[in-house]
Amino acid sequence: MYRNTVEFLVTGEYALFSEPITRVSGEKTTLHIPTYEALKGIISSVYWKPTFIWYIDEVRIMNPIQTQTKGIKTLKNGKKYDLSYYTYLTQVAYQVRAHFEWNLNREELVQDRNENKHHNIAKRMIERGGRRDIFLGTRECQGYVEPCVFGEGHGFYDEMPGEISYGLQYHGITYADEAILDEDKGYMTVRFWNPVMKKGVVKFIRPEQCQIKRHIHKMGIKPFGIQHSNFESVDALAKEVNSIELGARNDSNI
Repeated sequence: MYRNTVEFLVTGEYALFSEPITRVSGEKTTLHIPTYEALKGIISSVYWKPTFIWYIDEVRIMNPIQTQTKGIKTLKNGKKYDLSYYTYLTQVAYQVRAHFEWNLNREELVQDRNENKHHNIAKRMIERGGRRDIFLGTRECQGYVEPCVFGEGHGFYDEMPGEISYGLQYHGITYADEAILDEDKGYMTVRFWNPVMKKGVVKFIRPEQCQIKRHIHKMGIKPFGIQHSNFESVDALAKEVNSIELGARNDSNI
């Protein structure tokens, strides 16, 4: 575990973790396990700043993997509707362990690197269910986040013998501002890997460890900073969080 590790439980009635490159004619079929990118999106909705990068260490599948196919009306040619079939995971629950590291491509934000404050705010935002709405792979799959201790409680696959290999799957996307390897800098890169589940737990490799990848297109780095009116320091954010919590406590006492 890392010093700034966070652990949380994410649940939802439906989830859809699909590979962008395999969607044909609007049809979507979920993978059996959540992708690294989807889990990173969840913790980023809980709390994110361009100062750091979230890394997903592992996920524990708590409920049995089961799917359900539903007919969905989708827009066709902007006016007419078409019928598509989406295959969702149902009644999902995942324990997730993650940590953050400084984004070394953001030297202009070096003054915002206060690990203790960012860590504490992230844990408090998990307790409050996140700063933004949580989605499980796609917009229509609402999710809910709460604190947990990774490994505690009964999981459906705890006693499963051996392991399950899921073959080649989508890992995530490396954007230009988060690229660590020189060969990936200046590009948007899609990554793939071979996940394995053992006793319900999938341990993720780091993005730069993915050997199978492809550069999609060239990409610049969006500037952040107070001068661009798109950045708030961690000290100002901590005051905002404190005022929100103080107001919530005052409301509960009325």
